[in-house]
Amino acid sequence: MPMFLREASLKRHTVLDLLFRNLTRVSAFGVLVLLAAIIGSLVVGSMPTIRAFGFGFLTSSDWDPVNDQFGALIPIVGTLVTSAIALLIAIPVSFGIAIFLTELSPRVLRRPLGVAIELLAGIPSIIYGMWGLFVFAPLFAEHVEPWLNDHIGTMPYIGPFFSGPPMGIGMLAAGIILAIMVIPFIASVMRDVFEVVPTLLKESAYGLGATTWEVMWKVVLPYTKIGVVGGIMLGLGRALGETMAVTFVIGNAHELSKSLLMPGNSIASALANEFTEAYGELYTSALIELGLILFFITFVVLSLARYMLYKLGQREGQAS
Repeated sequence: MPMFLREASLKRHTVLDLLFRNLTRVSAFGVLVLLAAIIGSLVVGSMPTIRAFGFGFLTSSDWDPVNDQFGALIPIVGTLVTSAIALLIAIPVSFGIAIFLTELSPRVLRRPLGVAIELLAGIPSIIYGMWGLFVFAPLFAEHVEPWLNDHIGTMPYIGPFFSGPPMGIGMLAAGIILAIMVIPFIASVMRDVFEVVPTLLKESAYGLGATTWEVMWKVVLPYTKIGVVGGIMLGLGRALGETMAVTFVIGNAHELSKSLLMPGNSIASALANEFTEAYGELYTSALIELGLILFFITFVVLSLARYMLYKLGQREGQAS
């Protein structure tokens, strides 16, 4: 190749490399700019409510648009409780699904079951909400809630959480629907990260006499803990921000009750139900501040997860 053609080719590749580097840099910083813009717009939109109620907005259970009295306590409690119920159900079920698909399932069933789980993840949330309202809620009210009232509702301490009229809709029903929705996400991530564990590690543990449970708990989980926590955070993110499915089954009542069988409200369902009907600057600002609170809750949860992984990594370094 002539010298001038080689130099031209090198210049062209240098220009393309510089262009590619700048494009990736712009893309990376663009995410930060977009995040800052979202936070800024939420803060600006929330300022009327922040000036009017201050910190009391977080601790007040009032929600009276007619008299311009607003408080976020009930939606915050509803969001946290339904998400906690969803994770308490979804994590062990997803872990069991992932174990079965990676260690126990016959090969002929692994692909169909995996595809079925991925299809569940693709179902729109409004379909889950309609199914929850028209199918799950009547069955829940007829068969499950009476049993909870009779057998758990009479127990000391935990009884008040499981007593109440069998309506089929409420905090517990919303948490169960959320669990059904997030199980496919968590199970899919767990299955994928379990499959990347080197076969040599598992076979060595089996060769030493370990059971399947011991292999999963003492070999697979420590090796894949970052991916597992990431899958759980993915499910938690969907549970915290889920709107339509929760709106159908939570009851949408601005009432604070100890019983999980009673209707409640969440931040996402309150925004979905009332944003189009919000009239006046203070009403709209209260809803925007609810969105800001939801953003903050998600940020705190993700930060705690990252801190937990950091401490686990430090502990492993000290142990070795």
